Amino acid sequence: MPEGRIVKALSGFYYVADGDRVFSCRARGLFKKKGAKVNPLVGDWVVYDAINEEEGYVMEVGERTSELVRPPISNVDQAVLVFSMFKPAFSALLLDKFLVHTEHAGIDSIIILSKADQVPEEEVRVITEKYEAIGYTVIPTSTKQETRGLQEVREVLHDRISVFAGQSGVGKSSLINALFPGVSLQTGDVSEKLGRGKHTTRHVELIPLEGGGYVADTPGFSSLEFMDLDELDLAEAFRDFAERSPDCKFRGCLHVTEPSCAVQEGVASGELSKERYENYLQFREELKEYQRRNKPW
Repeated sequence: MPEGRIVKALSGFYYVADGDRVFSCRARGLFKKKGAKVNPLVGDWVVYDAINEEEGYVMEVGERTSELVRPPISNVDQAVLVFSMFKPAFSALLLDKFLVHTEHAGIDSIIILSKADQVPEEEVRVITEKYEAIGYTVIPTSTKQETRGLQEVREVLHDRISVFAGQSGVGKSSLINALFPGVSLQTGDVSEKLGRGKHTTRHVELIPLEGGGYVADTPGFSSLEFMDLDELDLAEAFRDFAERSPDCKFRGCLHVTEPSCAVQEGVASGELSKERYENYLQFREELKEYQRRNKPW
């Protein structure tokens, strides 16, 4: 049977792209993996049975390399986190929160600093070097200085499935339009104050890019609450801390009060970011509060 990728899911139909053709498919039966029911997601590579030139049935869902619940999408290669340098001002706290979620989902992140022409170059350099030292790709961009960063963004999007996210008003749509004229995304913004998505689209869709690759048109991360994490998950979602944790005295160290903690020592020596560590402590409190509010009894 032929195979293709689900590029849109809407009202019980799965739109499967196979080359230049797209088939409107229903799901045939239940899909189970390791005994659990699996619903097809946008991004899934599937086996389908075509019943005519336009319609068919999804017969089998392939293995997933990654999966997000909010937004519901699979096999994402990377999250493109767009953060403004000016109006709104850059928020390291919010960026670190996004990075926790993408790290926990096993998805790499590309950090885009938009409106980089609106602030002193030193501010851009400090942020860029900070996150590059952790291992992230950071690309300062400007849609006014048309050549700045755009080619680098095109290159990281090429032949990959990317989901865009970021705080409200950072210029995601302007960036996409500058990169790919004619591609219209309705990616939802996330309110920095509330941490909840302002939904502007009700379904997830993969938009093909000229030259290869897809950009996910999604409602954005509909929640930035720590609903699927425990304390150890949170500690491991800080990439720079996770690299140091094997040197901690205790296995499963949470880097708070434990003796001989390599992370606390790294912060004290200046080798690790004190700001990132303070954000980690704040997220721990948010996690505890979330767990208190959502106890099963």
